[in-house]
Amino acid sequence: MKRCNLSGPLGIALVYTLLATGCVERMLTINTTPQGALVTLNDEEIGISPVTVSFQWYGDYDVRITKEGYETLKTHRQLKGPWYDAFPFDLFAGVLNPNKIVDSYEWTFELKQRQQPGRDELIEDAVQLKKQL
Repeated sequence: MKRCNLSGPLGIALVYTLLATGCVERMLTINTTPQGALVTLNDEEIGISPVTVSFQWYGDYDVRITKEGYETLKTHRQLKGPWYDAFPFDLFAGVLNPNKIVDSYEWTFELKQRQQPGRDELIEDAVQLKKQL
């Protein structure tokens, strides 16, 4: 009985063909109002808004957005995976499907303008600090 040998050129070509076909490209775009804010995802600066980045996993993301003259926004958002990202569909989408799948998401955040404290508020804060000493 003859055995199939996948270590030869035919086997290498078969493995390459399976790995080279299809893929899932995951993209996240973050917009801010106003634009031009520094965006940080999970403690990694990704750029100035609007910014688009690729990502590898779905789940909870810590988001921090800063811009001069605006309050720093610290929040989190959930990226939920599509149905084809679950087993066994992920095998088809990522390996066996000959077409590229683009899975794109867009988040928009509105920044609040930083308010300067008034004279009375500053005095009250100073009184409270003095009491703490």
